[in-house]
Amino acid sequence: MAEKNPLLPELLQKAENLPLLPGVYMMLDKKSEIIYVGKAKKLRNRVSSYFHGDHLPKVSAMIEKVNDFHVIIAASEFEALVLENSLIKRHKPHYNILLKDDKGYPYIRIDRRQEYPTISVSARSLKDGASYYGPFGTRKQTFEIIAELKKALLLPDCSRKFPRDIGKERPCLNYQMNQCAGWCRPQKTADEYRELIELVVKMLTGHSSELVSDLKKQIEAAAEELNFELAAQLRDRMLALERVTNRQKVVSTAMADTDALGFFRSSPSCLAVLHFVNGDLVGKDAELFAEPVEEDPEALSEMIQQYYTGHRGGWPKSILVPFDLDDRENLEQMLSELSGRRIYIERPQRGDRASLVRSAAANAREEVLRRLSEQEKGRTVLSLLQRTLGLEQLPVRIEAYDISNLGSKGIVSAMTVFEDAKPKKSAYRKFRIRDLDGPDDYQSMYQTICRRVDRFLNGDEAFSPLPDLFLIDGGSTHAATAERALQERGLRVPVLGMVKDDRHRTRALINSAGKEVDIRANQALFSFIGMMQEETHRTAITYQKQLRKESFQSELDSIPGIGERRRQDLLKAFKSADAIRNASVEQLQLVLPKKTAQEVFYYFHRSQEN
Repeated sequence: MAEKNPLLPELLQKAENLPLLPGVYMMLDKKSEIIYVGKAKKLRNRVSSYFHGDHLPKVSAMIEKVNDFHVIIAASEFEALVLENSLIKRHKPHYNILLKDDKGYPYIRIDRRQEYPTISVSARSLKDGASYYGPFGTRKQTFEIIAELKKALLLPDCSRKFPRDIGKERPCLNYQMNQCAGWCRPQKTADEYRELIELVVKMLTGHSSELVSDLKKQIEAAAEELNFELAAQLRDRMLALERVTNRQKVVSTAMADTDALGFFRSSPSCLAVLHFVNGDLVGKDAELFAEPVEEDPEALSEMIQQYYTGHRGGWPKSILVPFDLDDRENLEQMLSELSGRRIYIERPQRGDRASLVRSAAANAREEVLRRLSEQEKGRTVLSLLQRTLGLEQLPVRIEAYDISNLGSKGIVSAMTVFEDAKPKKSAYRKFRIRDLDGPDDYQSMYQTICRRVDRFLNGDEAFSPLPDLFLIDGGSTHAATAERALQERGLRVPVLGMVKDDRHRTRALINSAGKEVDIRANQALFSFIGMMQEETHRTAITYQKQLRKESFQSELDSIPGIGERRRQDLLKAFKSADAIRNASVEQLQLVLPKKTAQEVFYYFHRSQEN
C-alpha cells in the first residue's frame, strides 16, 4: 500500500486559496513534470477535493505522486474545456486518458455541400470536400464542444434529417424547452440554418470578437427599425455566444508562438505570462515582486528584460503588453538578438488580442490574492502558536529536526526550515552523524545542533539566521539535549520536542522540563505542526535511503566482474539491495555470467560460511 502523501495538508491549504472561477489545473510530480491535467467550473472546489477524503485507486495513486500544482484562470467553462484538450495533447500526462490507437485527435467536420450542412466528429482530416476544424482532445470532449455550440445557437441535436423530416411531426421536447429553434417546422428556412452554420465556423476559427461586434450592429439596426422581436433574438444569440466562446485564446491559429503579459500592482506585485504555441494556450508563468511596482512603461520594460533574459527557455514571435513602452524598439532589438529570431512587442487595444492581455491580468490578480491569502493564513497560525506556547516573539522562522538510523552505520539527521509557515526547501540541510559506536538518538541530536550552530557562529551564510523556534522530533530529553547544545554556546532560542501519538502524529509539544502543550484541540495548529513533523521525517528517511543506495552501489563495484553496466542490470532486475543479497546463484545467473554470479553470491554469503 502506498504511503500517504506528506504534502497533503500543504497542498490542501494552497488549493483552498484558489478562486471560485473556471480554469485548468496541472498536477506536478517531484521533477515538476505534469502528470495530470483537468478542468474545473470552480477551481477551488475541484482542486481541493483531491487532497481530502477517499478516492478511486487510480486517483489515489496519482495523488501520492503530486508535489505541487499550477492553475490557469479561464474566461469561461468553454475555454477551460478547450484549454484542457490542448494541454493534454501537448504534455500527454501519465494519469490522463490518452488515445492509444492510430486515429490521433478528432476533428470537427462540417459538410457545407448539403442543403442543411451537418456537424460531426471525424478521426482525421480528409480531402472529401468537407471542412475540418481542430484537432481537439478526446472524442468525448469534442462532442462536448459541438453540444455547447449547438445549444448556444439553438441548432438541432436530434436524429431528424433535413429537409426530409420538415413538417412531418410536431417539434420535439428540445423546441419546447427553448434548446432548439425548431428546424423541423416549415417556417424555418435552409438559408437561416446555413447562416448559423457560418457562425459556428467563425467561432471554431477564432473570429468570435468579430462575430459579437457584428451582432451588436445588427441589434442596433433592428432597434432603430423598431423590430424589437428581432433585436431580442439577436441579443440572446450574442449572450449565448459570449458564454461559450473561447475568444480566440485557445484555438486561433493566428495566435501562434505568442506571449500575453498581464500586470497587477499590489504588495507583492505580479507579472503573469500566458504562453501560446501554434494557437494553443500551453502554459502560464507568474513572477512575483516583493515590493509594489508602479504600473508604468519603465517598470514593465524592466520586468520584461528580467523575465526573458533570466530563466526562460523558449522565445515567442510576439509579446502582447498592456500599455505602450517608451523603449519598445530597443527592447525588440535586444530580445531579437538574444533569441536569434525577430520578436515583436505589441500593445493590442481592442479585439481578441486585447482580451488575451486582460486574461493575463486576471491571472496576475488571482496569483497575488492567493499569495496574500496564504500569507494571512500563515501569520494567523504563527500567532496562534506564539500565544499557545507563550513565546516572546512571533516564530517567523522555525527549524525542525529528525534522526534516521539503521544500526551503527549510516546514521543521518535532517533539518527543515519553515518561514511564514511555508517550507523553505532551499534552506534544508542534512547531516551524517559521525563517531558513534551505535545508535544513540540523543548524541545524534546533540551533534546535529552543535554542528548547525557552529556553522552559524563561524559566519556560514548557508546556516544564517538562527530560527525563532527549534522543534525536535522526540520527547523532553531530546529537547533538553538540543537546549544544552545551545546553552553551551551562549545562545537562547526556544526548543520544544514533538510528541507523537500511536498513529505517528504529533499530539503535543513538550519542553525540556517535561511540560506538555496538547495541540489536538486546535485543528489549524495540529495540521501545521503535523505537516512540519511529516516533512522532516520524510526528508531524513529519503536521505537515509539515498546514502544506503550509494553505499550499496559502491559495495557492488568492489566485486570482481561488476562494473557500471552490470550494476545497473542487477538493480533493474532485483529492484532492491536486499533482493540482490538474498538471491541464489541460479537467480543471479539470469542477469550475470555464471562466474560473476558466483562472485556476487560468495561476496554476500562468505560471512555466513565463516
